[in-house]
Amino acid sequence: MPATDDGVAHLRAADPVLDALIDRVGALPTDEDEAESRGRPDDHYGALVRSIVGQQLSTKAARAIYLRLTARFDGRTPTPEQVLADDPEELRAAAGLSRMKVSFLRSLAEHVQDGTLELDRIAELPDDEIITELITVKGIGEWSAHMYLMFHLRRPDVLAWGDLGVRRAVQLAYGLQDAPLRAELTEMAEPWRPHRTLACRYLWRSLDATPIDES
Repeated sequence: MPATDDGVAHLRAADPVLDALIDRVGALPTDEDEAESRGRPDDHYGALVRSIVGQQLSTKAARAIYLRLTARFDGRTPTPEQVLADDPEELRAAAGLSRMKVSFLRSLAEHVQDGTLELDRIAELPDDEIITELITVKGIGEWSAHMYLMFHLRRPDVLAWGDLGVRRAVQLAYGLQDAPLRAELTEMAEPWRPHRTLACRYLWRSLDATPIDES
């Protein structure tokens, strides 16, 4: 998901507002820098665990809780078997998780363990099919699925239409009275194809803020 010259050139030519915003934002951080700052695992399952842990939290808080979670399992992301074998209350207290997030982690573990969610297989599917499979897990909504596609699978044309940061950035950049809803934002983003992920990254950067979960 690098900010390729072709992608930047396309966005500049397609949308004068984005053209000015790209000038203002400057260079984006590299994928490696972003992954390191967020403490994002490289494997499919670990990335989803990290995503659930980080929902509705700042990057700093999410990383701290994730580190407490992994510390309980010798510094590694717990396997589905380990999550399901652990006492939910003890896991919650040790990691600083809410009861709801523990239930989400257990739902993910169950789906992976029983084969309902085959992460290696779905990683090869089109974006919309991946979203359909991921949202069968309790606690993974479309926002989390979009983040997984963008930042883990590095899919280039994902529009995070439900993200408050993207919507707020569009409102400010385009001088809108209100933050756009899904239909309006989707229409506005049509010229950004096939680089909507890159456009979202510039929009987030324009706020100097991290994505905000609305799921």
